[in-house]
Amino acid sequence: LNAPHVDAVRQTIRANNIGLMIVDPFISSHTVKAWAEIADETRCAIELVHHSRKTNGLAITVEDGRGAVALLNAARSARTLNVMTKDEAEKAGIKDEPRFYFRLDNGKANLAPPPERSTWHRLVSVPLGNERPDRPGDHVGVVTAWEWPSVFEGVTVSDLRAVQAKVARGEWRADAQATAWVGNAVAEVLGLDTDEPAVRSKVKGLLKVWIETDALRIVERVDPKRMPRKYVEVGEWATD
Repeated sequence: LNAPHVDAVRQTIRANNIGLMIVDPFISSHTVKAWAEIADETRCAIELVHHSRKTNGLAITVEDGRGAVALLNAARSARTLNVMTKDEAEKAGIKDEPRFYFRLDNGKANLAPPPERSTWHRLVSVPLGNERPDRPGDHVGVVTAWEWPSVFEGVTVSDLRAVQAKVARGEWRADAQATAWVGNAVAEVLGLDTDEPAVRSKVKGLLKVWIETDALRIVERVDPKRMPRKYVEVGEWATD
């Protein structure tokens, strides 16, 4: 631990009334304990940018950081950044490069929340306006807020009533692999194509909410072959 450097950091923070200091990368600096002490003594927020170990394609959690236990124990808060996966891009209906989208998850938790509940951002190329007749201008990547598409976008109460009416007239299964999957009824009413991953994800999201709110209800009974199956029926009819 280089004590003169620690003292210099303290003095610089105090002299300039710094409220936030970002250390990148943390691994090349002092120990976590030293930074925690500096934060306490100067009343300055210290953010440590850290790298994770390889996860073989799995989403990074706060416990995947190098020396994670020591860092997590000393940190007040921990966040992770994950680039959008191909599967997430298909579910969200992203047509351009998913590498331009990334999610931020906050909390000392091993399990990350579902992608639609994360805070998402998108890198956008912004021109600097310095083009000249003899050369093109420069661009810089800017982080912007991005919202995960809502499953209820374009869906109304009238649509729900139409779905309930169709469900009431047929025998619809809860199993998404079944030919008579209730999601096919939803897609038919809404004019959607469940062969598209983003649409299929939207339909599943709608069904999840409608079942949780008892607009639709899962019941178990035997099929014509006397096999027990889970079917979907109308629960509470939707009203305006």
